[in-house]
Parts: sequence; C-alpha cells; structure tokens
Amino acid sequence: MYYLGIDLGGTNIAAGIVDENHKIVMKGSVPTLANRDGKLIIQDMANLCKKLISDMGITLDDIAYAGIASPGTANSETGIVEYANNLPFRDFPIADLLKEYLGIEKVYIENDANAAAKAESVAGAAKGAKFSVMITLGTGLGGGIVIDGNVYSGFNHAGAELGHVVIQKDGKQCSCGRKGCWETYSSATGLVNMTKEHLIKAREAGVHSLIEDMIDGKLENVNARVAFAAMKQGDKVGAEIVDEYIDYLASGIATIINIFQPNVLSIGGGVCNEKDYLLIPLKEKIFKETYTRGDKQTEIKIAELGNDAGIVGAAALGR
Repeated sequence: MYYLGIDLGGTNIAAGIVDENHKIVMKGSVPTLANRDGKLIIQDMANLCKKLISDMGITLDDIAYAGIASPGTANSETGIVEYANNLPFRDFPIADLLKEYLGIEKVYIENDANAAAKAESVAGAAKGAKFSVMITLGTGLGGGIVIDGNVYSGFNHAGAELGHVVIQKDGKQCSCGRKGCWETYSSATGLVNMTKEHLIKAREAGVHSLIEDMIDGKLENVNARVAFAAMKQGDKVGAEIVDEYIDYLASGIATIINIFQPNVLSIGGGVCNEKDYLLIPLKEKIFKETYTRGDKQTEIKIAELGNDAGIVGAAALGR
C-alpha cells in the first residue's frame, strides 16, 4: 500500500508517494501561487497527486490515504485549516476539498512543523524514540512534539509554537507581538540580525571583520552563513557572533528539555549545515543548563530528512 504526502508551502506545493517503510518513491512540485483563491491551490494539489500516481503506473486504489502538512493552525479533527498567515486560508476545509478534487476517501491534515516532527520520529533522527521534539531554524523557529508516537498540538491544535517561548524578558520585538521570543534570537533570521548588529558595533569601534569582505561591505548581503564562515577562518567578530547565537539557542533548547525530557531533540533548517561547528559547542552549553543529571540525557541530533520531512510526515499522519 502507498500513501500520499503533501507539503503545502507559501511558495511551492510538494507531494510524494510514500511506501510502507516511509520511503518516498515518487515526488514532484508545483508553484503555490498563494495570492489566488484557495480552491485553485487545492485543485493544483489534486492534479499534482494525479500526475504522480499516473507516472508511477498505479491507481488511486493503491493509495490508502493522503496527508497534508500545512502552515498555520490545522485542525486534525475537522480537516480545516483555521488560519494560515501566508495563505488565503481562514476556516478553510482543505481536507474535504482534496477528497472532492482527487476522489479519495481519507485525508489527514496537520501543521507543517508538527508533520516534520512526526517524520523525524518515524524515519529520521528520532526513529524509535517514544518521546521526541524537533525544532527548525528557518525564517522563523518552528517546533513539533511527538509523545508516544502521536503529534501533540494541544486542545485547539495550535500548540507546540516553541519559537514563541520568551527567553529574554522585554527583549527584541517579535512579529507575534511579544518581546524576547526565542525565534527572534535563534532563527536563521535572528542570526542574520545578530550578525548585522555586531558588524555595526565593530565598525563603530574601528575593528575590521572578514565578514565585511564576504558581504562586500553591504549589510543587505548578510546571510546566516557568513558568521560561521568567518569564525572558521579565525575571525574574532565571527566567533563572537557564533558564540552569542549558540548561547541563545542552547538556552531555549535547555528549557524545552526541562519541560518535556524527550529521548531525542532534533534540529533542522539551513543553520544545521554547520554540523559539528554548531552541534559540539551547543551540546556543551545545553547540558550546563538542563535540570537532569546522570546517564539518562536527551540526545541532541541534526534532523535527517531535510526538505522531505513534510512529505514523509504528512504521509505518516494516518498510521
């Protein structure tokens, strides 16, 4: 039997046919074109799924169900996306529409970060773990929690917004309206902003950083990679930025571990491409702040599924 997994993003709709071992055997994508009517988006989603089924040489009868990983508040009980910031969805019946347009009986939905956490728990870094947490360091800081193999999203399906734990009282303004959210410090966007702040201070102090050469002296060219790149070449400013960034990241992770005590906490997103340059100092800082002592400690791991996590997680929602 096969399962359809659909990862709905603000830019692209990615879909895949997934086998019983959580392996993607066929996948494709189409632009979301998010500014149009939501029904048109779901029609394109259905057409993409039909094409994948046809290209693989199977029929809809070979598909047990479809799962959709969607941004926003996705009510897994009703199949309705109640709110999605970057898509035209307000109390939008995404599951029923896909059933109609695709001609399939079962469709499950879940928040995209939660689906990614589910994927890591069944086929990735947290495979076999009873309790796991995943965070994703991207434009924002996404989170997902899996307890006894099930996604935890609270009574209103809006839970696990881990990026909006406050780690600095009256700190930096967050887009959510609060101040000092973990997301403002530890997302990739937070790292970019931190890099810019340090560069401005270095300029004022008359200190030259290798980062200046990497960005041609233009702050608008700063990305989430340059501080690590400079640090690796012995640059003092780069090292200071990386150390501060990892401090904030560790502070939030230690808090999550102290609350949930997962077997595994996995980290996804582009910042994780730094691998041991991120992971080794991060672990050291985390375990200075966690409450637990002794041999039973949460494993901190880099997520394994990358951009496929949404597809794999969506395809696992009914299992």
